[in-house]
Amino acid sequence: MSGYGTDRESEELTFAAPPPVRGGAFTRTWWGQAWLKALDDSALDAQQVKAGRRHARAGAVGAVSVRPGRITAVVRDPDGGAYRGDVLVRVLTDEEWDRLLDLAVDSAGHIAALLDHEMPPHLVEDAAGVGVELLPGVGDLEPECACEAWDHCPHTAALCHQMARILDEDPFALLLLRGRGQRAVVDALQARSAARAGGAGAGAPRDAGTGSAPAGVSAAEAYALRDILPPLPDVPVPEAVPGEPPSLDTETDPEPGVEPAALEFLAADTAARAHRLLTELLAGRPTPPGVAATGLTVAEDAVRLAAGRPPAWVAGRLAARTGRSRAGLDLATRAWRWGGAPALAVLEESWTPDEAALARAAARLAEAWEDGEGPELSRSGARWTVAGAEAELRLGEDGRWWPYRHEGGVWTPVGPADRDPAAALTTATGEGERDG
Repeated sequence: MSGYGTDRESEELTFAAPPPVRGGAFTRTWWGQAWLKALDDSALDAQQVKAGRRHARAGAVGAVSVRPGRITAVVRDPDGGAYRGDVLVRVLTDEEWDRLLDLAVDSAGHIAALLDHEMPPHLVEDAAGVGVELLPGVGDLEPECACEAWDHCPHTAALCHQMARILDEDPFALLLLRGRGQRAVVDALQARSAARAGGAGAGAPRDAGTGSAPAGVSAAEAYALRDILPPLPDVPVPEAVPGEPPSLDTETDPEPGVEPAALEFLAADTAARAHRLLTELLAGRPTPPGVAATGLTVAEDAVRLAAGRPPAWVAGRLAARTGRSRAGLDLATRAWRWGGAPALAVLEESWTPDEAALARAAARLAEAWEDGEGPELSRSGARWTVAGAEAELRLGEDGRWWPYRHEGGVWTPVGPADRDPAAALTTATGEGERDG
C-alpha cells in the first residue's frame, strides 16, 4: 500500500510547541537541512517560504502531530488568525519497508545510529540504491491548508520548518511519517536479527561450495542490538527538596581557622547543587550555567556561591577574599546569573578579536540588519557601543553577543547571550521591556 496517508497503522506522535528561535541556523542536522531543501525546491513562491520561516521563528506553530503520511499543526498569523496546516508525504509500501529493514540489519552501524537518534547517511544512500527514498525530494511535500492556498503558504512552510527541528531530535519521526513508528521498526529489526542468528545454528544447512555453515551474527551487530532487547527501567523520582546537611554545632571547639557556619553553608550549597543536577538530568533538561561548578577558578566559584544569595556575612567574606568590593561582587553575580562562567569572562576580561573573528562579527551584524537601517555602532576591542544610546554589545569568544546597558555609571549585563546581535541589542536598549 502506498499513497498520501494510510489507516494501516494508528500510531501518532505529538510534539509540543518549542520556544521561538532567535538567530542562527534553523536546523543543525544534515537530515533536517535535507527536509528544508525539499521545501525550498517544491514551493513555487520563495517569499511564502520566508514568511513561514518567520512564523516558525516567532513560535507561531502549535503542537505538531506526526502520523503515517501526514503532519498537522495549527499556525497563528501575526494578526491573530489561526489555520490548520497539513503536509502529506508518501508512505512506503510493505515491499519497500522489507528492503529498508534488510539493509538496516545488514549493518550494525545503521542500527546503532538509529537507536542513538541519528540518521546514518549511508543508510539513506543504500536505501536510495535499492529504490527506497527515505528523505523527501522535489514535490514530495504536499501542502493542505485551511487558508485554501493551492501551493505552500506561510502556514505549511512554517509547519515544515518546525518539522525540521523535530527531525533534529528524533529521526524516528521521519520513519513514522513514512509509515512505521519506532516500536514497529525496532520489533522488525529484532525479529530479522533473531531469524538470522537462528538460521546459523547447529542444524543449519551447509554451503554447497565450501561445506561450511553460513556466517552467524557478528559481534558488532549483536552489541548494537543489545539496547532493543530488554525494557528500560522506570526513571527514578528525585526528592522534592535536597537533604539537610549535618549540623556542626557541637560541644567540641573547632580547629583554629575553621568556621562551622561557613562549612555548613558550603555543605548546603553542595547538597542543593547535587539535587538540582539530578533533577535536571532526569527531566532531560540541560544543566544551567555554573550549576555543575567544574573547572572553576577560586574567584569564579566565589561568584557562583554569591549568586546563590547567601547570608550577607558570607557575601562579605567572598568579596574580601577575592579582592572585590561588594559592588563589584554584585555586578559579577548579576553577570553569572545571565550565563555562568562565560558571562563572567565577558564582564571581567578584555580580548581583541583577530581579523577572522572581526569578519564573522561584521557578517553577523550585516545579516541582522539586512535593510541597512541598523544602529550606528562604534567598536573598541570586542565591544560595540550604540551611538546616542546607553546600550552596548559585547562579543564573546564563542561568537555570542551579550547585551549591556549603562546604569548608574557602570556598564551592566542585562540579559543572556544571543547568536543574533539584533535580538541582543533589543534586550540592551530595553525595547523588549517597553513592548512587553
